[in-house]
Amino acid sequence: MLINRFLRRGFCTAVARPWLFVGLGNPGDKYKGTRHNQVGFEMIDAFAESQGISMNTVHCKATFGQGFVGDAPVLLAKPQTYMNLSGESTGPLAAYYKLPLNRVLVFHDDMGLPCGVLRLRHNGGHGGHNGLKSVMNNFRGNREFARLRIGIGRPPGQMDPKAFLLQKFNAIARERIDTALQEGVEVLKLLLSKGLTESARHFNTIQKYKHIRLQNMPA
Repeated sequence: MLINRFLRRGFCTAVARPWLFVGLGNPGDKYKGTRHNQVGFEMIDAFAESQGISMNTVHCKATFGQGFVGDAPVLLAKPQTYMNLSGESTGPLAAYYKLPLNRVLVFHDDMGLPCGVLRLRHNGGHGGHNGLKSVMNNFRGNREFARLRIGIGRPPGQMDPKAFLLQKFNAIARERIDTALQEGVEVLKLLLSKGLTESARHFNTIQKYKHIRLQNMPA
């Protein structure tokens, strides 16, 4: 079994403890390309493709892949539980690999950031995000896991946020998200080589200026 082969290679030893990257979203074509339900999945797919990691296994209710980036082992997961139950996959995955929460990184959409702006954080609350809330609940309320926040912008005018979240991206927003995905791939590679603290400090400074530039531009 592929998972056992990685365990034999020392995938979960103290010397080479893996990172678990989890992209939050909803399965199915109905949600494909929407603001709320796909950006976490798309970030996983972009990183997997960039590193030649196949997402062809089902493990702990998630579409799953694993590989090495240089000498750094990495686990990739897209929970298939639907957004509001994401923790039912994320929690068991972390437990299966005996990972501390400081080796878990969750990718999620964030209306608090302009479309296409990213932030890499060590920890935080759920901010009303039901996927994050489920993950935290399955970690017994512990919030000490990292997040890659993917900005999707706020709904225009008086538009219902729920309707906005289920909309597909327009051309401008799609271009911004595609750029953000590539920026995300680069910071994830940096994280695996330099660690979370150094990569977040460098990356968030760049994204801060991008935030200023994009915050009043419609998407």
